[in-house]
Amino acid sequence: MKKVDAQLRDKATGAPPRFVLASKSAIRGDMLRAAGLAIETIPASIDERGFERRWQADNLAPDRVAEALAREKALAVSRAEPGAVVIGADQTMAMGEQRFSKVATLAQARDKLLALRGRCHELHAAYALARDGEVVASGVASARLTMRNFSDAFLDDYLDRAGEGILGSVGCYQLEGLGVTLFEAIEGDYFTILGLPLLPLLAALRERGLATA
Repeated sequence: MKKVDAQLRDKATGAPPRFVLASKSAIRGDMLRAAGLAIETIPASIDERGFERRWQADNLAPDRVAEALAREKALAVSRAEPGAVVIGADQTMAMGEQRFSKVATLAQARDKLLALRGRCHELHAAYALARDGEVVASGVASARLTMRNFSDAFLDDYLDRAGEGILGSVGCYQLEGLGVTLFEAIEGDYFTILGLPLLPLLAALRERGLATA
């Protein structure tokens, strides 16, 4: 994978592009910086759950919900940051018709992981690029994960060791840590599972002269 040159200039303006991530996710920021983007972080202030409830009432598919949220986040920050290339991102989780949101307590995390145990679920990660209050590109990628039929004792030990850090993840796991021990099979891009379809995003930047071709 080629990296974005920090000195690369916007072909349209001749000025170095300013990249802003409309998310407080440290993992997404780290992924983008590792790919060579000099990212600033300005979390979007939107009612995510309100948007989710509305789109679910309209029976929008989980992958479309993820993309719609990524677009809303990118737009919200782009309107306040003229000229910046704003990256919005979001991720949704579903198991068949059942959809999941983040939980607030480890007890709720235990209930969720029991529901997922021995079964397959999907993660849908989306990106959106916005500039000057307009979305110029967006996309979504999906991954399918199968949890092991682990014991109750294993689950309790996992929750004790992982702690409240897992509450920041919709699936109550982090594959870059102890969460990987929950699974027996994973189908899909690693970046997508972490919450950002990085390869399609970088391709969209290259198409717009904002990354090395």
